[in-house]
Amino acid sequence: MSDKAKIQDYKSPAGGWGSVQAVLGILTQEEVTLLGSEILLKQNKPGGFMCVSCSWAKPAKPHAFEFCENGAKATAWEITGKTVGPEFFAAHPLAELRTWSDHQLEAQGRLTHPMRHDAATDRYVAVSWVDAFREIGAELNKLDPHDAVFYTSGRASLETSYMYQLFGRMYGTNNFPDSSNMCHESTSVALPEVIGVSVGTVLLEDFDKADCIMFFGQNTTTNSPRMLHPLQQAAKRGVPIITFNPLRERGLERFTDPQNPIEMVLTGSTRISTQYHQVRVGGDAAALLGMCKVVIEADDAAIAAKSPRVLDVAFIEQHTSGFEQFANCCREASWDDIERASGLGRAAIVDAATVYASAHAVIANYGMGITQHRHGVETAKMIVNLLLLRGNIGKPGAGISPVRGHSNVQGQRTVGISEKARLVPLDRLAELYDFAPPRWDGLTTVDACEAIIAGQVKGFVGLGGNFLRAVPERSLMEPAWAKLRLSVQIATKLNRTHIIPGEVTYLLPCLGRIDIDRQAGGDQAVAMEDSTTCIQGSRGQRKPVAEGLLSEPAIVAGLAKATLPPNPRVDWDAWVGNYALVRDAIERTYPDQFRDFNARLFQPGGFPRPLGARERKWKTATGKANFTVPKAALSPPEHGNGIFQLMTLRADGQFNTTIYNEDDRFRGVTGGRQVVFMNATDMKELGIEQGDLIRLSTVADDGVDRSLGGLQTVAYDIPKFSIAAYYPECNGLIPLKHYAEGSKVPAAKSVPVRITREAAG
Repeated sequence: MSDKAKIQDYKSPAGGWGSVQAVLGILTQEEVTLLGSEILLKQNKPGGFMCVSCSWAKPAKPHAFEFCENGAKATAWEITGKTVGPEFFAAHPLAELRTWSDHQLEAQGRLTHPMRHDAATDRYVAVSWVDAFREIGAELNKLDPHDAVFYTSGRASLETSYMYQLFGRMYGTNNFPDSSNMCHESTSVALPEVIGVSVGTVLLEDFDKADCIMFFGQNTTTNSPRMLHPLQQAAKRGVPIITFNPLRERGLERFTDPQNPIEMVLTGSTRISTQYHQVRVGGDAAALLGMCKVVIEADDAAIAAKSPRVLDVAFIEQHTSGFEQFANCCREASWDDIERASGLGRAAIVDAATVYASAHAVIANYGMGITQHRHGVETAKMIVNLLLLRGNIGKPGAGISPVRGHSNVQGQRTVGISEKARLVPLDRLAELYDFAPPRWDGLTTVDACEAIIAGQVKGFVGLGGNFLRAVPERSLMEPAWAKLRLSVQIATKLNRTHIIPGEVTYLLPCLGRIDIDRQAGGDQAVAMEDSTTCIQGSRGQRKPVAEGLLSEPAIVAGLAKATLPPNPRVDWDAWVGNYALVRDAIERTYPDQFRDFNARLFQPGGFPRPLGARERKWKTATGKANFTVPKAALSPPEHGNGIFQLMTLRADGQFNTTIYNEDDRFRGVTGGRQVVFMNATDMKELGIEQGDLIRLSTVADDGVDRSLGGLQTVAYDIPKFSIAAYYPECNGLIPLKHYAEGSKVPAAKSVPVRITREAAG
């Protein structure tokens, strides 16, 4: 078939000339070659702008080129000179746009005018900002606040996020689902119970002090490529790097530093992982249990032989609770069960555990390959169990490192974007702004989807993101979305969510982070929080693509003024004129977290929020770090008898739902995303050959037909009964009820499916 993707094995390391060519390609594609080259030099630099893609930490002493391939793509994507204005929408009804691909929609360029959907013509038409705010405010005031959702993607600044949550709570709702609900909510549930904080404990400087680094379910190649620099430095120091992941990912195998002329000229590379264990989909908890078993039984043997202890006994006795119960669980676990559940042999697990036990300072990194499982919360706790055995939390060079995705997805939670009332300082907000905040828990992302399908949610305000494309259950969500009374989307570019209108629909274009944000008080800066809890300042660098664009804070303020009665305690206009006033308000609300916020805004490397666990102060129910006994580690997702476990993944040419191009260089895919990566033995047993077309159908008993056809098979190095395909294309296969226990994160990394071979074209 002519529309099939081209498959060719890619043998080069991550980085290197392939990365350079990709950067040049995206700059040319977006017609910003000269401008883009200049702006890239200011990316992730003190006084410059912080990357709009991933949230990985920014060093105090940056490289000359402190950006990665994906960061350059995100920058070029935002500073493109291509625009989408009223003329575009006059030429294209939404019914036509719904036939376009995700890549085609966003590739049209930056939105330039506020638009309102006209149902009679099925087109967006221009509307003034004044009219848009007035009409949206009137619609919101017709709704019960319980029936309105205020969603946030991970890009909004700390200042915007704080204003947004204040607006929503003064309106009367706690319905603040956000992109965290779809990725690291499992972390936010697990870690407070076991170490008393909801975020990682590792700082960037710890990578220089670690003598062992571990990865679980995290592909740094596509999700946080700048992380490869400290990994390469660690590898060159001889630090063992141990990876557990179903697929072999190039960035965790080999890396060529594009900033190293010798490596580039000599086409050299650095081996990253010293051990690479291809755990079966959903088998991480069993592998971790096996490692803990090895370490504990080695300590038992040391006691018997009167040799030096393997465990950090002093740490365990002083700082932890529940060790004996957990240790007995590990001793009783059988190797047959561990091997079956993990998909790894005993020898491999022993090898990993032996290296771990001999190290003095260990960092454990993990990503959505852990959190997006039915038992993601439990598996995150298992990583903590492993670290606690040798005191690897709260000391230099060690700790737990959940690698977040979008650039401020962690920070927006810090300043009040949360549906859980107990996590927000409501008493302080009430005191500062003289109003009565709602005290009920709001809707998570999954809750919001269920309520939209049931017709209970009537209004949806989206601060960035591509909600309809990011969530599960597409076949039910899209028809239900069209029944919303109000849909308001604040965005920089056109995406799928914008072309499925509700009864009243507005598309409000905003400045991007790289745009110069000139307000009454002069050019403004914003702040965000990275994965290591460091707060970074960011200042726009280029002239906005169109006159009349408003900043996100200005849009939030405009909506708030049009919706809420005046409040003498909140001067929205003053806040928009000078974002430093918003930062002062954040500091007053969170004085322990944001001391001297404005003074430290552009501190090189950012300033870290204080965390008790870094100092071995445990804000848990027991007052200690808690070992926990797993219940499901040896009961992985079902497989065999025709059932395969699908994990969704990102390509090299995308970031989250944004598709820069339809290639995936590292996996050897060019010109298409409708592919499924399969184990070659599984393909042979099913009578499937490379390039055959198949259909995936979800295994569920709720009567909903979830299937996706026209998928091209690609033989790949992946464990048996495990398959992989792209997000967000496969989100329609995920039932809303298929989520992580305790966190409601969609379990997108282990979806039970059956495979049917389709007839050739």
